Amino acid sequence: MSQHTSNSLRPMRFVIAGGGTAGWMMAAALARFAPPGTQITLVESEAIGTVGVGEATIPQIHLFNNALGIDEAEFVRETKASFKLGIEFDGWLREGDAYMHAFGAVGRGVGLLPFQHYWLRARQLGMAKPLMRYSLNELAARTMRMQRGRRTPQAPEMPYAYHFDAGLYAAYLRRRAEANGVVRHEGRIERVEQHPESGAISALALDGERVVEGDFFVDCTGFRALLIGDALDTGYEDWSHWLPCDRAIAVPCSNGGDFTPYTKSIARKAGWQWRIPLQHRIGNGMVYSSAHWSEEEAVETLLANLDGAPQDDPRPLRFTTGKRQAMWHCNCLAVGLAAGFMEPLESTSIHLIQSTISRFLAVLPSDEIDPSMVDWFNAQCDFEWSRIRDFLILHYTANAREGEPFWDELRQVDLPRSLHAKLDQWRATGFIHREHEELFTEVGWFQVLVGQGVEARSYNPIADGLPESDLQMLLDSTEAALVEEVRQMPRHLDFVHQFVNSPSEEVTA
Repeated sequence: MSQHTSNSLRPMRFVIAGGGTAGWMMAAALARFAPPGTQITLVESEAIGTVGVGEATIPQIHLFNNALGIDEAEFVRETKASFKLGIEFDGWLREGDAYMHAFGAVGRGVGLLPFQHYWLRARQLGMAKPLMRYSLNELAARTMRMQRGRRTPQAPEMPYAYHFDAGLYAAYLRRRAEANGVVRHEGRIERVEQHPESGAISALALDGERVVEGDFFVDCTGFRALLIGDALDTGYEDWSHWLPCDRAIAVPCSNGGDFTPYTKSIARKAGWQWRIPLQHRIGNGMVYSSAHWSEEEAVETLLANLDGAPQDDPRPLRFTTGKRQAMWHCNCLAVGLAAGFMEPLESTSIHLIQSTISRFLAVLPSDEIDPSMVDWFNAQCDFEWSRIRDFLILHYTANAREGEPFWDELRQVDLPRSLHAKLDQWRATGFIHREHEELFTEVGWFQVLVGQGVEARSYNPIADGLPESDLQMLLDSTEAALVEEVRQMPRHLDFVHQFVNSPSEEVTA
């Protein structure tokens, strides 16, 4: 009997263990894209809380929402979202210095060369202004402005992401998933049943003597990793020697400060503080190293630096930075915190859920699991996670916060070979190469390298072919076009209010 005929007789049964953002993103995606007749079950317990610190996103979230057919204005209303144009890093080089990793283009390239080479040459000549003057997103963010689309053809696109309430997003996706046939079971998982010979997972035994059987299982049980870790004993790669923060404190507060269209990451004595403005509150947290700070010190520093009154008790989290040695093992896929953890320094938490789902759908099993597809999947995950890891390490190790043990030790860390090569190439000639489909672009690396004070000794000599007068004109015309575009934009606060109360097409500018 052919595989196709077999599949038509008995559709696949997918069982998702755990809800939260990861579980309901997976459920909504499977409900939207899996073949007709596929059975999708999700098991979660309301008695078990979710972590939900990842409330800031990157522009790729549009791909996921659009694929599900989500109306943007409805999404912004339902999740109390605001818009995000980038991330400000305050104090990461030294106290008092700040820079932004903004989405979108920085400057304009000429011919074969990207903008960084012309900017490096112009800086040597004393002609270059700070990078923010050539970034539409940063100019808009710094002046608290926002728009969708563009008003003038001379301006580049202004990509954006969101800050949103992760709990509300999960609830929103749950409503959509259940409307599309996903069956939810309330209950705690008490035992993972496995086939005695293969070790593959066969069922989840819940409290109340209930059993949920399936063909394929998705582990969204968070740090507990009940399926991929406890049952299947899939190993874990510990990256804490590069990224030593192992604790976090999260607390929401009332709105009281600026309604910024960007995330703030503020370096502190032994870690960093996040600030994420939503329509109804501000999300705050402190990521820190327990070897350098006590929980009491972290909480005290966090509470002393809020925009408004705390709306809840500070919630502690413990983690080990790293990832599963295999995110797909046997008939189980780990998604979200069950797959691993990298602190939300560059807002990658929700993106890693999204990319895992997208990659899984590309090789969605329909009967027998092909080992070659599993190998491909895990190799792609390994590459993506390791390159994001490198980007985070750069923020920490390229610092000039002398006299603080946490930061002093990080400057001495032995870098991964892949990051070492990237830094050597930049320092030599200002060269930045985006390898394969790594998440962060050349422009992103450019902004962080400059912001963290990593100097390039030279630039591509082709840049010398542009006369100085033309180089000055390139800089001036780029800046002028961006400033004019930003001047016409509405305030971010006004834009959000108009957006949630108007059809999307009425607020494109």
